[in-house]
Amino acid sequence: MLVFFSSKKKQRTLQKCLDTISNLCLNLLFQFILRFQKWLKRKKNLVIVESPAKAKTIGKYLGPSFFVRSSMGHVRDLPEKKLSVDIENNFTPEYKIIPSRKKLITELLADSKKSAAVYLASDLDREGEAIAWHLTQALEIPDEKVRRVTFNEITKDAILEAFKHPCPVNMSKVNAQQARRILDRIVGYQISPLLWKKITKGLSAGRVQSVAVRLIVEREKEIKEFKPQEYWKITAELKSILGDTEKSGDATTFKAILQKCDNENIEIKNESQAADIVGALQMAGYHVANIKKQTKRNNAPPPFTTSLLQQQASTRLQFSAKKNDAYCSAAL
Repeated sequence: MLVFFSSKKKQRTLQKCLDTISNLCLNLLFQFILRFQKWLKRKKNLVIVESPAKAKTIGKYLGPSFFVRSSMGHVRDLPEKKLSVDIENNFTPEYKIIPSRKKLITELLADSKKSAAVYLASDLDREGEAIAWHLTQALEIPDEKVRRVTFNEITKDAILEAFKHPCPVNMSKVNAQQARRILDRIVGYQISPLLWKKITKGLSAGRVQSVAVRLIVEREKEIKEFKPQEYWKITAELKSILGDTEKSGDATTFKAILQKCDNENIEIKNESQAADIVGALQMAGYHVANIKKQTKRNNAPPPFTTSLLQQQASTRLQFSAKKNDAYCSAAL
């Protein structure tokens, strides 16, 4: 496009305006590039959750200043090849990184070092709290960078509210989980080999199974040591006559068990004692001292829940898990 000017003065003025606008645009572009580079170099916040599915969902809610990774559950545990509990030193556990998590820990360690803060968003139960604590130890995260967040539901409002109120790791829950884990190891590590030797390989025993086994053994001992004792029970079949009439059609029969003699509980230990009592009872007269009437109400059982239905189907009908799911899906 050609523009013709009537004078050179107007041409120079327009050229100056164009040069000024061009310089201004270049300055703005340069400032934008500098700010964008600073934004790229700015440290983001690392969020660690347990499962990859949660990581994707939570990442959408938190925005670009956070990046979310998954720990895939526990990252440290007691090694399997030894007891790994120093009983002489206050039951101190010897934790090691799980072999299948070593590569993941290396990646998380690099991410945590370049992060402004590390948010630990594992589950809010004891296991989740222990996972959060193990991550702080395995990644060597400074206390000032650790943020513990918990939530009951994976919705945008719940997630954002939880991240507004971070807290430290709850060591009471962590210690409770460690006590359970250490007790499992101390008991199970020593009893399981006995089960392999006496019964079959592959069986395991822990703090729960061991107590149950002891209860069974003690009960079996009681059964074997039980000494049978002879006792007798006397039941009388009595006939009641309604009113003053003695017509057979008005009579009803019922059974009565001998409970007391002279208002004292009675124990019949042999046949001769029983025969003497029966002889005395045959000569005695009987009358009904009291009649107690009451109404009983039998409520129908509640309807099945899905979980209870599956349990009963497995127990009573030997349904497999796959068959259970197929029937429940068809019912829904």
